[in-house]
Amino acid sequence: QVQMIESGGGSAQAGGSLSLSCIPSKATNYAMGWFRQTPGKEGEGVSCISSTDGITHYEDSVKGRFTISRDKANNTVYLEMNSLKHEDTGVYYCAADPRSGYVCYMTLVEYEFWGQGTQVTVSS
Repeated sequence: QVQMIESGGGSAQAGGSLSLSCIPSKATNYAMGWFRQTPGKEGEGVSCISSTDGITHYEDSVKGRFTISRDKANNTVYLEMNSLKHEDTGVYYCAADPRSGYVCYMTLVEYEFWGQGTQVTVSS
């Protein structure tokens, strides 16, 4: 069993930035994804990165504002969030997909291991 530990959530003003981190409890080379639960949408895929780091995807509303990356030295996956908007407010979850090979998916069903979530609040 692999545990995902998220950190970095908090409050920011619209136009500001936050950086989220996801640290697996042990080393993996899994595809990783970030999902969020907002007042308007449940289980929305935000971004994902393949196990090889060669493929990334972003939800349309965050393209150009959010960046996903991985530090292979410590297996930490980051979500850098810039130009934050009020509608970005929600609980953000990181998740690991152990089976998707060289691709990653923006749907919940592929992911097996989940973090507990971290709250992001953006003031309007």
